[in-house]
Amino acid sequence: MNENRRITIVNNEFSVNGRKIWINGANTPWHNWDDFGGNYNNDWWDKHFAKLHDAGINASRVWINCNNANGALIINNDGIITGASEKHWEDLDQFFQIAAKNQIYILASILSHDHFKNTGTRSEAFKWRNMFCSNETVMSFAQNYTIPFIKRYGDNPYLWSIDICNEPEWIYENIECGQLTWEQISYFLAVNAAAIHENSKILVTVGAGFPKYCSDYNNNRGNKFSDSFFQTLYPNKNAYLDFWSVHYFDWEGPYYSVPFYISPYGSLPDGFGLDISKPAIIEECVARGSKGETKGTENNTIITDYENAIKNGWQGVMPWTSNSVDENGDFSDFSSAAKYMIEKYRELVFPFP
Repeated sequence: MNENRRITIVNNEFSVNGRKIWINGANTPWHNWDDFGGNYNNDWWDKHFAKLHDAGINASRVWINCNNANGALIINNDGIITGASEKHWEDLDQFFQIAAKNQIYILASILSHDHFKNTGTRSEAFKWRNMFCSNETVMSFAQNYTIPFIKRYGDNPYLWSIDICNEPEWIYENIECGQLTWEQISYFLAVNAAAIHENSKILVTVGAGFPKYCSDYNNNRGNKFSDSFFQTLYPNKNAYLDFWSVHYFDWEGPYYSVPFYISPYGSLPDGFGLDISKPAIIEECVARGSKGETKGTENNTIITDYENAIKNGWQGVMPWTSNSVDENGDFSDFSSAAKYMIEKYRELVFPFP
């Protein structure tokens, strides 16, 4: 495939073949929960990506694994990962072909706090908690899943980046997710970040639910995703994130402010609290925009959200979701912003012919 289409980072911005690209994105996390190795529908994904591209969307965040309800990742009771099902790989083979066909850059989330959630009859959660509990089990995930994944798809430039874990904060905070330590969580993130960097050109991130654990500013709890924290736990120069990915929903406003209207960097009231060493995107936000119960959002619109995000130095916005997986809306809610961006900033959204 054409390596000239690969997204890289230049001067704290995303770039494609020497041209800046701004992530005019979306979350399409699943069509059928745990699609890949489960009830994957290639025709649906193909048509949906074609629709998004035609409307000005250049990237989508997709959950490659939701909570392993389909058993696609093969995990023993002791937490050892031995591989993935053939159907998982066959579905992903088709999926990445249509991503390239429709020119949709994929931010692939390969794990979520949902794996660790012990709800209903999900005793499987204890296997995933065990996976975080030793060097051997963590390494088995990297060696038997992450590396085969990136070696299989790493030559496809439309695999833009990997989100190693969706909202790992809940694994630390929530009883139902095990309340594991940050040392366990960040060791896993560090090992897999290094594995990706050592075996591919794919960018690496983590989907942070809020700035509390990814910032040393604003009276937060310290940066558990920093290069120094990762490399203290796992002494490897390749254990680092390439960019920040933060989530924003209305409940966060009173605590962390509304990110669209401030810089990603520095401390409140002027900055969202991220370290300036890396570019930053708003990886999840309500599809209807930031207008809500948070004081000061009364006049916000989805278009003013986007305009201020680009003005303040955010390198992309990815609303939740393009396909109405929950009550937060769908593409019809942010299509006006996608259209606005493609009309005003076409060269940043599609920087190639």
